[in-house]
Amino acid sequence: MFLKIAVFVVLLVILFSLGSGLWFLVQDKGRSDRTVKALTVRIALSLGLFILLMLAYAFGLIAPHGVLPPAPH
Repeated sequence: MFLKIAVFVVLLVILFSLGSGLWFLVQDKGRSDRTVKALTVRIALSLGLFILLMLAYAFGLIAPHGVLPPAPH
């Protein structure tokens, strides 16, 4: 359960960073480096989340499943 909450929180922070990058892009009109910093944070968080998910899979904390439920026998 903790892992699901952590993934959800990180995804929210990634979306916030993406939104702030857009905000800085519109407001600063290219005169500052705040857009680059916000998007760099987003990329770092995305890579961190990917690594976290791969480690969780490697340690057996999460398991893949199919989209459709198994057919009854």
